[in-house]
Amino acid sequence: MLVESRNRWRFEKVRDGLMQVFLVLFMAVLPMLAATHPVPLDKNTDAAKCLECHSDKQQGKAIHSAMASGCMSCHEIRINKDVTRVKLITATPVALCITCHADKNAADLKGTVHSPAVRDCLKCHDPHSSDNKNQLLKASAGGEKENLCLSCHQIGLKVPEKDSRHAALDMGCETCHVTHKTGEKGKPEFDFHLTKTAPALCLDCHDAKDATLQEAHRNQLFGNANCLTCHDPHQSAMPKLMAKFVHPPFRDKTCEVCHEPAKDGKVVLTQSDVKALCVTCHDDKAKLIETAKVQHPGAAGDCTDCHDPHASKSPGLPKTDPVSICLGCHTEVADLEKKPVHHQPAFGQGCAVCHEPHGGARAKLLRADGNALCLECHGNDTVPQKLEAQHLITIFDGKVRLPEDYFDKNKAYVLPLRYNLGHPVSRHPVADVMDPTNIQKVKNKLSCVRCHQPHAGQPQLLVKDQQNNMAFCDNCHRNRLDMTQIVEAK
Repeated sequence: MLVESRNRWRFEKVRDGLMQVFLVLFMAVLPMLAATHPVPLDKNTDAAKCLECHSDKQQGKAIHSAMASGCMSCHEIRINKDVTRVKLITATPVALCITCHADKNAADLKGTVHSPAVRDCLKCHDPHSSDNKNQLLKASAGGEKENLCLSCHQIGLKVPEKDSRHAALDMGCETCHVTHKTGEKGKPEFDFHLTKTAPALCLDCHDAKDATLQEAHRNQLFGNANCLTCHDPHQSAMPKLMAKFVHPPFRDKTCEVCHEPAKDGKVVLTQSDVKALCVTCHDDKAKLIETAKVQHPGAAGDCTDCHDPHASKSPGLPKTDPVSICLGCHTEVADLEKKPVHHQPAFGQGCAVCHEPHGGARAKLLRADGNALCLECHGNDTVPQKLEAQHLITIFDGKVRLPEDYFDKNKAYVLPLRYNLGHPVSRHPVADVMDPTNIQKVKNKLSCVRCHQPHAGQPQLLVKDQQNNMAFCDNCHRNRLDMTQIVEAK
């Protein structure tokens, strides 16, 4: 595992360097890559001449409006000696497209932008004409071969027999999605490019007054609820498109454990308030919140401030997602998202990978002291425990659950450490260096956060957003002739 990880890291470093060299060379020879035209052309050739051969570019149910401006509105002719080349008037297709479609410029848009719209409009659109609206290369409905969206998005295809699949998938992706819709990040309507937000979107097809639906929801109020908190809109391994993680009373259809029959159009609980209801089962969490050495003020409110009482896509049933649920209060961390490189747990898997959400014994509610926290993922002697039936793995003595492919997918670099030595170079310490004359005394204090930021930064997440070079090392090693002389951290 260690050797494989180190080799992978070296491969990725070499690959990234080669890609940078290739990019420079590509930009240098870009003019030479323009298509060589099969016949000589005059530099001032007009569109009529082009259409003598390319008349098919004006055929189709949807013709690009730019065609009316002539071919030279997008293309240019370059003649070098006896060679004629035709190229775009910009370096890339997307740069050309936004000269007219400025409202689609990803650099100016807020929130989540459909990835092809960031870098390659031609992945979805024909630049001249098509039989599909908006000059799409294929329709946005139909089977795998006919549906353009399914070229990238495989969800809903090859669903196992025992799983459930949303019938709306057969109506076409545009039934629910608007590809270029963007807006405030964190709102599902914009994050997932929906035509409208739930439940309004769902109620376009599903009648909340339908007796069968009401019976399925045990006659509890659901018409104004967000359907996506309990249901997956595409497919699920659970019946009825249920979310992956479900609250046991909800899963077992024992709604009466928490709910009385609805009264006067309002939800009625079996206890006086939400917190009193939750602690009837989760009294261990209530005691932790009240008695923890380091308390989390956010956990002192109602449990449903953070948790969904029915279902969620993530372990622990967070109401939104494991990151956003924390960043709503911890805005100082939310601001770090503007930095180019993110620590995966902080802005991906969730804050609770490293922090205890209900209360703990350590500063900042960390799950372990010092380097032990980081080495739970980046150490070479840590082995996650498997929960094969649930397709999960656990770390921190089973307290944190992760998808079974988490480390394969996120490629956490495993440090080649031996006796706390070996990073970033051989024999370099990563922990406190003891005084050889008194092994009870620390000579140089050192930990992962002496060099790295835990949430976000520049590449390698180095402190103060510094670059990975000798100038960074000079922060500690001021004398390059004697690297053993260390400047203490302030």
